[in-house]
Amino acid sequence: MISSAVGELQAAIFDLDGLLIDSEPIWRRVERRVFAEIGVDLSEDDCRSTMGLRCDAVVAKWYRERPWQGPTPEQVQARLEAGVCELIRAEGEPMPGLEHAINLAESAGLRLAVASSSCLEIIDAALARLDIADRFAARCSAAGLAEGKPHPAVFLNAADALSVDPGRCIAFEDSLPGVDAAVAAGMTVIAVPDPVVDPAPFAVRGARVVASLADLTSAMLGR
Repeated sequence: MISSAVGELQAAIFDLDGLLIDSEPIWRRVERRVFAEIGVDLSEDDCRSTMGLRCDAVVAKWYRERPWQGPTPEQVQARLEAGVCELIRAEGEPMPGLEHAINLAESAGLRLAVASSSCLEIIDAALARLDIADRFAARCSAAGLAEGKPHPAVFLNAADALSVDPGRCIAFEDSLPGVDAAVAAGMTVIAVPDPVVDPAPFAVRGARVVASLADLTSAMLGR
């Protein structure tokens, strides 16, 4: 049930990979290793080009463009997710400003949720590694949905899980597909792009761009 309250923001919805936890380098390491094992050579830029997409969409892209023999796409996806989960549990580190952003959102009275392209196992591993699981009222995965980001479904699911109108949510994202998804959901969007990525397209899509979650202010939350 969606809240009927209007006016100020009521919820903050966070992406996961590259936004809360510094897992994009982990994803790139695992992708390059797993794909190399099946004869597909991916560069760092190849991996960056699929940031924000679901794992199955990434595998489908490379199977379509650089088909391989041997394991099925589903088996490759399972290897990727298992490898990322393992490294997040062992090495995952918070992104700069994580604690600041969560504290600020909580002090503003916002309910918190995660809306990620990653599977729930990775979401849970990351939140446990960062010791912040109990601070999120909901965690939603795009895995298993008919469409992943840039489709807004995972953000809409997060708003619904919090019983908050999407228009009363502020979303935090680090990828263009994620920004597109949050904008399509009707949310206010703050983008924290990877430092090596051109920030201009994020602003063009309607997001406010900051260099780090540490730059978040109460004014950005309407407080």
